[in-house]
Amino acid sequence: MTDGIAVIGLGRFGGAVAESLLRLGHDVLGIDESAELVQQWADRLTHVVQADATNGDTLRSLGVHDFRHAIVGIGTDIEASVLTVLALDELGVPDIWAKALGSKHGRILERTGAHHVIYPEATMGERVAHLVTGKMIDFIELEDGYAIVKTCAPRGAVGRTLAQCGWRSEQGVTVVGIKRLRGGFEPGLPETLIREGDLLIVAGPTARVEAFAART
Repeated sequence: MTDGIAVIGLGRFGGAVAESLLRLGHDVLGIDESAELVQQWADRLTHVVQADATNGDTLRSLGVHDFRHAIVGIGTDIEASVLTVLALDELGVPDIWAKALGSKHGRILERTGAHHVIYPEATMGERVAHLVTGKMIDFIELEDGYAIVKTCAPRGAVGRTLAQCGWRSEQGVTVVGIKRLRGGFEPGLPETLIREGDLLIVAGPTARVEAFAART
């Protein structure tokens, strides 16, 4: 199998993912039904093809069955999204990611063969809500109810080590790293000293991380 990645649907979401993958050094095969979109991406991606991705024979002729990863970024056409995931699953693609418009769409994609379902609008909405209403500088929610946030160090923690703060045992969160005000990134070790202006990278159950950030 090739380590290249097939991105099906080159709209705003799929196009942004494809461009980011290319920037990270991956070979990207872009597929879209729209001749206009294919033309836009022709000089930017490794390979771009105008094709009907809901047709398994078409995908096989393009060699998509040899790809380890495929991302379905089809936008508002739910039927095309589901049929494309089904076709990829029948081809035996081992790692299928798919964009969903809502929870029902997501459940159908999972049952059809998607290994990972992405809810970009919901994820971004929740992230913005945390940043606007809380004291977080950044927020990423992971699977299974865990999150990572970037937040200011509490004033009372300045001059103390992480072990002395005892946040892991008392609040159930872990400081995995510290971004210094004047300096780089340091791992969060028990002996790491907290200084004025530090930004903490904190991980843990979402509710506990939110509560920790609210106290800073």
